[in-house]
Amino acid sequence: MAAPVPRAVRIGKPLLFLAALAPFVLLLARIFQDDLGPNPVETLNRYTGDWTLRFLLFTLAVTPLRQLTGWHLLIRFRRMLGLFAFFYACLHFLSWIWIDKVFEWEEIVRDVYKRPFITLGFASFVLLVPLAVTSTNAMVRRLGGRRWRALHRVVYVIAVGGVVHFLWQVKSDIAEPALYALILAALLGYRLWAYRRSPAFGPVL
Repeated sequence: MAAPVPRAVRIGKPLLFLAALAPFVLLLARIFQDDLGPNPVETLNRYTGDWTLRFLLFTLAVTPLRQLTGWHLLIRFRRMLGLFAFFYACLHFLSWIWIDKVFEWEEIVRDVYKRPFITLGFASFVLLVPLAVTSTNAMVRRLGGRRWRALHRVVYVIAVGGVVHFLWQVKSDIAEPALYALILAALLGYRLWAYRRSPAFGPVL
């Protein structure tokens, strides 16, 4: 018999789902109200990219918070946060190839090839796809825990790629990408500290 789902998880998951969906709902409201500013394409790209990075950082924050607070139920929310990172990454990708480039495939390929920040962003999105595909319990069982964890550590590379993608994109005001970089450095630094402290447990995800 399966263990009962804790009450905090039963209540928390729907609330987290609604909270994570709220930025998308707000974006739709802004679109319908024609409130995307003088450059709607840039607003869409920036907005969806920002929320992709934020959810990547939220996902990476679960392990440190769980270990520092002792509230181990937090791990039950990590998958949803990761999938929302993928959801907003898909919106970010679509806003580029559809709204910005209007599916002009030659121009899209040229951008990926010639513009480093787009090359890095595209590579980070491609790396995110297999993590989303293998996020189910069935895929964990099929891959085995060790291989699944090894695959999902690619999220560190994706997060670094996303921050650098943002940093390379901005021209002068680097305050926001620098803040993301600082938070990411703290999250990865914690993992390095935890591994050096207890290497027998292996790198934490």
